[in-house]
Amino acid sequence: LLTSTVFEISVAVVTILSRSHADRNVYPSAGVLFVHVLEREYFKGEFPPYPKSGDASNDPITFNTNLMGYPDRPGWLRYIQRTQHSDGVLYGSPTAEHVGKPTVIEITAYNRRTFETARHNLVINIMATEEFPLPYQAEFYIKNMNVEEMLASEVLGDFLGAVKNVWQPERLNAINITSALDRGGRVPLPINNLKEGVYVMVGADVPFSSCLREVESPHNQLRCSQEMEPAISCDKKFRTQFHIDWCKISLVDINKVVPVYITRPDPGTGILPEFGEYNPPSESLKSRNYFSDFLVTLAVPSAVALVLFFIIGYTMCCRREGVEKRNMQTPDIQLVHHSSIQKSTKELRSMSKNREISWPLSTLPVFNPVSGEVVPPIHPDNYETTSMPLMQTQANLQNQITIPQQRPSG
Repeated sequence: LLTSTVFEISVAVVTILSRSHADRNVYPSAGVLFVHVLEREYFKGEFPPYPKSGDASNDPITFNTNLMGYPDRPGWLRYIQRTQHSDGVLYGSPTAEHVGKPTVIEITAYNRRTFETARHNLVINIMATEEFPLPYQAEFYIKNMNVEEMLASEVLGDFLGAVKNVWQPERLNAINITSALDRGGRVPLPINNLKEGVYVMVGADVPFSSCLREVESPHNQLRCSQEMEPAISCDKKFRTQFHIDWCKISLVDINKVVPVYITRPDPGTGILPEFGEYNPPSESLKSRNYFSDFLVTLAVPSAVALVLFFIIGYTMCCRREGVEKRNMQTPDIQLVHHSSIQKSTKELRSMSKNREISWPLSTLPVFNPVSGEVVPPIHPDNYETTSMPLMQTQANLQNQITIPQQRPSG
């Protein structure tokens, strides 16, 4: 039993280990678009098929690419894979700085169902070309394409064919392709089949055609400033497949570009100069007395607060005028007038208590439906809402209080 268990564990470990392929060599040219497709079919043979019969081998596979010995790819090389069931694409435009330097890219394929991996190396040998760089470069913004769609050889060939019909150059190359998201664009909403957009840069050996120059006219520049489409005569040659935003086209003649040279400091050997040995402070340093700092920090604010407390207390408690001082400063006629008003008010209140008024209905005798007795009225001073009678009687008029009424004269 122990032997079989160890055998099963060893089989599981061997199953998870990755398999390596032989190195593949590619030879792109500097200044020309490089595209390498990571095909899922190429790696499917390395992974076991579905155990159930009748199921097609459609495992989700993702790729991880990095420069050998580094966690990421070179700066000129980009990678995209839209879904786990689509092919990955490596693309970019190598520069003359990388000519003659083999670039080894490690490609690792992950099977998301079985968690197996397969790895092989892609050796990129960048070749120099006499056509680099092409002097006239134009960058188009295509609104109805995603970057992986534009990288397809058929689509890219159709676009270069349309540009060649408009430009009529002898040599025409695709220099670079960039997603609009890498230029600060927004992710489109998943409605109406919206696309992210892609920038395509092409280069040629002849000056720009008159059709491409039309976007620089004042009339078209005014329409672009008003967010209107400019009138381009050759737009119909692209419109069938590519929707180009002519306001974002960029025309560059590198012969007229002034080069900017940035002087970099000498990196040196990476070793700091000699400053001698470190000398720590001696033990004979005197300790500092912080008592004076303590007094300045606490005593001074406390003294200021105490002075303010006494000033406010004297103002509020010892400077009160009082009733006597107020009466002394008030004229006698005003005091007599105020006293007569108070006396009249008290007299009216005492007279209102003695006058006869109509008794409210709640103070009349009531009939108790349980005992059948007539309950005397509740005194207003002892009135409670909890002992309110359930029913009032109108039968015993003899016990009700007669409200005095005014008799007519005569």
